Amino acid sequence: MSKSNTTFICQQCGNESPKWQGRCPSCNAWNTIVEEIKIKEKNKAIWKNTNSTSKDTRSIKLQDIHEQEKFRIITKDQELNRVLGGGIVPGSVVLVAGEPGIGKSTLFLQACLQMNELTIMYISGEESLQQIKMRADRLKIKNDNFYLLTATDIQTIFNEIKKIKPQLVIIDSIQTIESPFIESAPGSVSQVRECTAEIVRFAKASEIPVFIIGHITKDGSIAGPKVLEHMVDTVLQFEGDRHYTYRILRTTKNRFGNGNELGIYEMYEGGLREIINPSELLITQKDEMLSGIAIASTMEGARPLLIETQALVSHAVYGTPQRTVNGFDLRKLQLLLAVLEKRGGFHFGVKDVFLNIAGGLKVEDPAIDLAIISALLSSYEDKALPHSVCFAGEVGLSGEVRAVNRIDQRISEAEKLGFEKIIISKFNKKSISGKYTIEIKFIATIEDLYKIMF
Repeated sequence: MSKSNTTFICQQCGNESPKWQGRCPSCNAWNTIVEEIKIKEKNKAIWKNTNSTSKDTRSIKLQDIHEQEKFRIITKDQELNRVLGGGIVPGSVVLVAGEPGIGKSTLFLQACLQMNELTIMYISGEESLQQIKMRADRLKIKNDNFYLLTATDIQTIFNEIKKIKPQLVIIDSIQTIESPFIESAPGSVSQVRECTAEIVRFAKASEIPVFIIGHITKDGSIAGPKVLEHMVDTVLQFEGDRHYTYRILRTTKNRFGNGNELGIYEMYEGGLREIINPSELLITQKDEMLSGIAIASTMEGARPLLIETQALVSHAVYGTPQRTVNGFDLRKLQLLLAVLEKRGGFHFGVKDVFLNIAGGLKVEDPAIDLAIISALLSSYEDKALPHSVCFAGEVGLSGEVRAVNRIDQRISEAEKLGFEKIIISKFNKKSISGKYTIEIKFIATIEDLYKIMF
């Protein structure tokens, strides 16, 4: 006989409490606690691995474990391989989140259709078979080993997986899947947590990789409990503005590779196209010299990127000066302005400052500081910087230019794109190992930067 009980669960963090509260005691969010009915069963494991033995559950010495090199499934999508750390690891669970209509389903439908050598099952709880077939026809890719299933019951899904025996599974989306052992609506914290736990058990026991597509909340975080991100092996964020054609696939967690990788796509009528060299797209082609523009050499994971920073400095008319940024941290901009005010004697306190990172990117690399300082000074003096110069350096509170990591990759990328000069910190001189034709200028402070450029 099953035992039914009622619990109150926070839809923000998944915290359970015996009674309703207006404010969650765990995450302090208001009006997020919802009553849910849970049914407890003695044996509610939906997926069972019949090949498991008792030795899997006993302890073993670390030195007695023989390391086995696991091969990766290499997809035809180079950008997807990059963000996954070199390919798909067997038995891994990957969570992909993004805004509605951004192209999550199109990305993985296209990537799976290109892998003709694998048996793939695509499970959709949101679209009908005809809708998916229409999208596949638009992509114009044929795959005889591609199976579709429209179901939301997790028992039905696992029964079909046992029949087909696929080598890769896509679930679109986890918010539509429901377990018969949880008496709450699909998409609730209990359902998402239970279904994800079953999927993780299935992937680890069968060595079949699973991609889970998820929704996001209005503030941009992944919908469902925070424990969802801890349960999976890799978390990918698919970003972009629907008014522009570029899409960014960003790694936020990866147990099998770098957690800061970046893949860039372009959306067009026939699907998504990989951008192999994004630096050429992120730098605006200009016919005339314009002030307030500087090129920064940054790193996204292991990938060097040259991006354009744009600054506009104007006299404040309405009293309190404005500080507006796009793609950069506002507090870091205020810090750099304070450094220029204190160490350089520039009166930014009476100026409106607007800063933009071209291409819709959000940059956290500290090496972009020097380019932002240069763009601000260029707009302040209304003098354009040469097109052939780029910058890479972190600026400290004393006005010193600090060394940055992976300087050789930054210099190589600038040289490959035809830049004639790169300005970096003098403390990076010992880190340079290669020989370059590009002119390298070393500076120690922002005063040196002003003397060289202005």
